[in-house]
Amino acid sequence: MALSLGAVVLAAAPASAHVEASAEGAQAGAGPVTVSFLAEAESSTAGIVGAKVQLPEGLAPQSATLAAAPAGWALTPTVDGYEVAGPDIGAGVDLEYSVVIAQLPADAPAELPFKTLLRYSDGVEDAWIEVPFEGNPEPENPAPMITVAPAAAPVTPSAPATTSAPAMPSATPSATAESSTGQAAEAAAAEGGGPTLGTVLTLAAVAVAALAAGLWFVRRSSARAGR
Repeated sequence: MALSLGAVVLAAAPASAHVEASAEGAQAGAGPVTVSFLAEAESSTAGIVGAKVQLPEGLAPQSATLAAAPAGWALTPTVDGYEVAGPDIGAGVDLEYSVVIAQLPADAPAELPFKTLLRYSDGVEDAWIEVPFEGNPEPENPAPMITVAPAAAPVTPSAPATTSAPAMPSATPSATAESSTGQAAEAAAAEGGGPTLGTVLTLAAVAVAALAAGLWFVRRSSARAGR
């Protein structure tokens, strides 16, 4: 389409006539975005029957779909863009339509041009394809352009929150049961028929005392007999 637009002789249009484009919330690398167009009519005898658009670099023809247009109009992809066309909308009637772009290029500049070629019912073509540059900041037939915000900064994933290890139980239920069983066994042994260490020591002390008393009695009896 670049060659076909370049071959069109720019019409000497009134200074007030132009084609405008706008896209609310347009951001590089984001989408979908709706681009709305307003093409002012320049003829008082013929109506607009089509608009052929060259998409900016990085946008495929299949990325554009028709969102709104005059009754009976349809969108057809072209080699480097699309064309919306339909019945004559009427002499002196401005063309309004909008397309949805699936996603803008991530490296899109601050302004994106949508070079447009308008066709009238009498065969006249009106090209709005000039992009401003340093040597010609205000061309006579400027291409409609949209303003694009810079791409969003990449989101850095945050480190996962650390979780403390679950507290280990001091003893398993089986270990607790075994401990309780052992204590119960010791208590049962202490209360049973078997002598405890304290009992043995007590009996031994009593036996020693009895033996000492017996020896003292024998010695005393022997001493009395000697007298």
